[in-house]
Amino acid sequence: MRQHFLLDPSVAFLNHGSYGACPIEVFEDYQNWQLKLERNPVDFLGRNSADLLRTARHDLATYVGARVDDLVFISNATTGINIVAKSLKINPGDSILATYHEYGACELTWQELCRERGAQYIKAEISLPYDNERFVDQIWEKVTPATRILFVSHVTSTTALRFPIDALCRRAREAGIVTVIDGAHAPGHFDLNLDSLGADFYLGNCHKWLLAPKGSAFLHCRSDMQEKLRGLVTSWGYDDHVGAQSAHDRYTGTSMLERRHQWQGTRDLAAFLAVPAAIRFRQKHDWSERTKLAKTLLQDAVREILAQTKVTKDLLPAISDQDLQMVAVPIMERGSSNLTQWLFDHHRIEAPVTRYRDRWFLRLSVQPYNTASDVERLLLALKEFSRMV
Repeated sequence: MRQHFLLDPSVAFLNHGSYGACPIEVFEDYQNWQLKLERNPVDFLGRNSADLLRTARHDLATYVGARVDDLVFISNATTGINIVAKSLKINPGDSILATYHEYGACELTWQELCRERGAQYIKAEISLPYDNERFVDQIWEKVTPATRILFVSHVTSTTALRFPIDALCRRAREAGIVTVIDGAHAPGHFDLNLDSLGADFYLGNCHKWLLAPKGSAFLHCRSDMQEKLRGLVTSWGYDDHVGAQSAHDRYTGTSMLERRHQWQGTRDLAAFLAVPAAIRFRQKHDWSERTKLAKTLLQDAVREILAQTKVTKDLLPAISDQDLQMVAVPIMERGSSNLTQWLFDHHRIEAPVTRYRDRWFLRLSVQPYNTASDVERLLLALKEFSRMV
């Protein structure tokens, strides 16, 4: 599959999880939308954008198991976290409960908000080795009468763990606690049905595992929670009485979620409109079947790394249980902070080193465009690095 991507052939790209990679035909579709915009910006943005975006959202909503009116395009999951965090009512003494595995940029959003409003940002300990059966109970050990919001990743960035979000959302709903789920790594990584998942707010990236262009993501919101959300940009979407003579009259009668978060002034919509092309690419190339081979390659890589580095494997959950194309392999501490840059500078390998508490991990992402030669290249480089340190 490598020939279908724009990736530099000199690089062993084992870091799809950070920013994704876009297939050539999807990137061409993205550029084609930009050309259509420039040929007649007034016609494209003023007359046609609402219908075009709704069609694209319909395809995405079908793919992730949601109602089209409960989903809106945004530029990335971090933007979505900011929309939700800055919209919800948080009072002095309230607490937002998360885990120690959350993505740093999103944590900063909640922490800054808590400082402004006199609330608390509290973290639950989800211990390693990870136990899927204990997850919800470990979260609930930190729930108090002051807990208003649960903020949890569906798949964690640093430790590459897949949490049972559906069970957590059910328990939170029974307790009257709002759930905000960071699903940055979920769409395209495994099957989603957001309607049955039950989160109040779910943020997902399309530019990672779904293979869409950069700058494409979505915010999914339960219909009974949509009136709580405020757009980060206040623009024409806040005018509920757009005149019949307006070029934007197509937005009249659309949902509040769509108007407030989609209609935010002049901007490039091409990344959003190319999402259906990414879904078609996956279907055409039977991507779900191809990823089974990628997961086998990943399992082989992890087994070889653990044998080679002689570090403990007890921090790793069973890879087959997680069913992901991404895993964080525990590695030696000595020199680990320099490993990412060294791998690229000396061997043209992209593979990030992450840190959780006092442990270092090499996070590997494998897609159908990866081959056994990519893994062999990494193993040889790790042997060299181990001798050096």
